[in-house]
Amino acid sequence: MQPFPFSAIVGQDEMLRALLVAAVDAGIGGVLVLGHRGTGKSTAVRALPGILPRVEVVPECPYNCPPGQPAEICEMCRGTERTKRAPVPVVDLPLGTTEDRLVGTLDIERALASGRRVFEPGLLAKAHRGFLYVDEVNLLDDHLVDLLLDVAASGENIVERDGVSVRHPAAFVLVGSGNPEEGDLRPQLLDRFGLSVEVVTPTDLAVRMEVVERRDLFERDRATFRRRWAGADGKLRKRIEKARKLRDDVELPRDVMETAARLCVELGVDGLRGELTLTRAARALAAPDGRTRATLDDLELLAPSVLRHRLRRDPLDESGSTVRIERALERVRSDDA
Repeated sequence: MQPFPFSAIVGQDEMLRALLVAAVDAGIGGVLVLGHRGTGKSTAVRALPGILPRVEVVPECPYNCPPGQPAEICEMCRGTERTKRAPVPVVDLPLGTTEDRLVGTLDIERALASGRRVFEPGLLAKAHRGFLYVDEVNLLDDHLVDLLLDVAASGENIVERDGVSVRHPAAFVLVGSGNPEEGDLRPQLLDRFGLSVEVVTPTDLAVRMEVVERRDLFERDRATFRRRWAGADGKLRKRIEKARKLRDDVELPRDVMETAARLCVELGVDGLRGELTLTRAARALAAPDGRTRATLDDLELLAPSVLRHRLRRDPLDESGSTVRIERALERVRSDDA
């Protein structure tokens, strides 16, 4: 099925910005999108292949092996010089997925036909060098959460079953979405996400009408609608490609680093992952615009996404995490004045 074009999505600026930052720098740690149903969460994620630059792979490799990197080449790909450009994988992990489907298992049919034990790669193999999307991630079974945490931490999937031992790289950007009213995420999983986004149903009449109009045009003639937005998606793809080359050269001024640290101290954020992610994301936000210097504006724009899921719950403060971050930003600004 042809996905809705990324550039045609109306509103939800914070979600689109977070996905763009994760596309520029996969090391930021993935994106968690929480909010109302029917607000474009799944639509945005499934539109990602249209804006992501293609990657070089070995043809027919089940692990998306990167050519020219011997340390990351599987046995099947060693010695081959064939390459091709392929879309970045965006793999859905359904709630009812079994452990075998996720990590891989024996191919029974091939085993019976050939008499040899053959490994059938799972979703983690398909998601390598791409995105793994979990809708309703807060409802995912605990044993699958444990598997995801192990693989996300190591970047490698290890399967040992019925005399077969397989080890393959599984580095992916984890994207989760869900409705917080249906349950909370385990703290260990929540901590794996670099960015957390809150989406709400738009209340602006013009925005709602624009959403309905574009969706109606898309449903009536998908091919024509996609052609109409192909140019915008193509420009965004080129921005991401250039940004990936530029991001490590983006300067991070000392005042930006200091503000990030002061903000995390002000909010009582545990550990140093908050400011590390905040400064890294600021670089990734500056790069698509061709800027070689991150700014305080970049940092303040990203602060809610980076920090809201890292805050301790305060029983004496009933305001939401976003409001707490905005108040802390105001205090930091006033100290600088």
